[in-house]
Amino acid sequence: MALKEQLRSDLTTAMKAQDKLRAGTLRMLLSAVTNAEVAGKQARELTDDDVVGVLTSEAKKRREAAAAFDEGGRAESADQERAEAEIIATYLPEPLDDAEISRIVSAAVEQTGAAG
Repeated sequence: MALKEQLRSDLTTAMKAQDKLRAGTLRMLLSAVTNAEVAGKQARELTDDDVVGVLTSEAKKRREAAAAFDEGGRAESADQERAEAEIIATYLPEPLDDAEISRIVSAAVEQTGAAG
């Protein structure tokens, strides 16, 4: 199932479960995806990689907003932003840890013979 369809399916599930936070977050994500699809000179269907890019951008916005709300003393709003970011994170690939990055870089250096 494509990521966009997964978002739509999960929105339906969240609405049936009356999970307002998840449903609202998923609506916002689907809106951001739609906006990205119609941006530019010609509308296009986004690939899963493009959708991940949109979700990554939205997650970053939530983290930045949470930090700004924390600085402004608005803990409740910061908590809301963090909760939305957690929901978005469930649709993003797991980030690589330092050991995995080192292994990939070492393998690439060996393959290309760049060490020298």
